[in-house]
Amino acid sequence: MPPIPEMTRSLGRLIAVHPTSPAFMQRAAIVAALSFLFFLATLIAFLLRQNFIYFLLATAFLIVQIFTLIGWWLQRRNAVHIYANGLTYKKLELPWDEIQSTFRNDDGSLVIRIQDDSIAKFPGSIHALDRVESFIRRHLAPTKAEAGPT
Repeated sequence: MPPIPEMTRSLGRLIAVHPTSPAFMQRAAIVAALSFLFFLATLIAFLLRQNFIYFLLATAFLIVQIFTLIGWWLQRRNAVHIYANGLTYKKLELPWDEIQSTFRNDDGSLVIRIQDDSIAKFPGSIHALDRVESFIRRHLAPTKAEAGPT
């Protein structure tokens, strides 16, 4: 078993992982595949016709493919890890007692208000973001009920 990273030792046992939604990853894969096919087609057209415009088109499709693959690779690291005592997203570590409230934006993202009046925003591209929100709300409910009326 790989060692537990230092930042997650205090959060306890891993319960769930919510990576980027497969629909978003699939779209990026399709764009990368199509840009590669267009790159090959324009490169072949440049080889046959010897017109410089085909070389420029091939270069543009190659650049699109490179940026798509870089974005795809970076999106793979965007995952919400839910632990027994909190959650992590990228380099952010949030124990349950530091979370004040959650709400959804119009764009589908989940916003978490932290006790130091800062916010953490989880994009709508996270897989099963509704489950993440309900899990956070379940952990917030007992602490607010214990606090009594305000």
